[in-house]
Amino acid sequence: MIFRFCTAFAIASSLALTLQVRVATAQNAAVPANPAPALMTGQNTVAAADGSDLHRGLAGRAVDKVGELGRSIADIFRRVPCSGPKSGTYLEGSLPHIGKKLAAGEAVTIIAFGSSSTAGSGASSPAFTYPNRLAEQLRRRFPKAEITVLNRGIGGEEVPQMMRRLQVAVLDARPDLVIWQLGTNAVIRGFDPAVTEQLVRDGIEQMRAAGADVVLIDPQYAPQVTAKAESANRMVGLISRVAHLEHVALFPRFAVMKDWYVRQDDSYTNFTIPDGLHMNDWGYACFAQLLGDTIIDSVARVQAGIEPPQDVLMYRPM
Repeated sequence: MIFRFCTAFAIASSLALTLQVRVATAQNAAVPANPAPALMTGQNTVAAADGSDLHRGLAGRAVDKVGELGRSIADIFRRVPCSGPKSGTYLEGSLPHIGKKLAAGEAVTIIAFGSSSTAGSGASSPAFTYPNRLAEQLRRRFPKAEITVLNRGIGGEEVPQMMRRLQVAVLDARPDLVIWQLGTNAVIRGFDPAVTEQLVRDGIEQMRAAGADVVLIDPQYAPQVTAKAESANRMVGLISRVAHLEHVALFPRFAVMKDWYVRQDDSYTNFTIPDGLHMNDWGYACFAQLLGDTIIDSVARVQAGIEPPQDVLMYRPM
């Protein structure tokens, strides 16, 4: 079933891009830099080459028809069918700061901080990186809030490199939420658990001192990572432990992607690209959707007047 979703997603992506080219040609305009999900709509004022009203009307109707189909196909990208483990994903702690601001319809700044899977390696276009997908989901859910999502991912980086640019890349922007994706490159190359843990805890302290909520994202479940099973398990455990000790949110990407793998009959091809490391468009979209759901859930708790103690394990059924 998930394979059919992936196939539909790929076909829709191709059709959406084709539609953009047709609409842009009809309007004598440039194709937008970002393909789906925001597609151009038709106008009734397209000028025909000879300037006749007849040609102008026919062109307008044709463009309108393409625009309608484009909007229909774009709906596929608005919420990709996906799920996490049957046991659910969870947050350790909550997101009180950004939760209150989104609940009040205030402007917020979210920073996606990390390495290549934050930058978007493997995505077919910038529109399909997880930060962009997350931004679209949150803007639909909270239309009154001005939501800015900044992508601060640099491929190949490990925690020490991230810490060296923390001030300029993250803290100077005064974020309300920092989503920190880390650990994958260290798993592949090797790492010192004690040094890594201390650096991560230092980074969290600086982020919170700046007034930001924090979500940690552990490594992806992909062939290059699972090939280093002992190192991967050590890193996943380290990040989980730090989240618990620091009372910050944790999105267990490793467990979520492992669940995809198991339910797809041990297949990576539906959510990763051939390099055996990075996610494809479907993988990024599903990851972003589930992550966005956890943020939306945190806002819902604030709106309901439910703000549990920071040291309580928050469980969100899927």
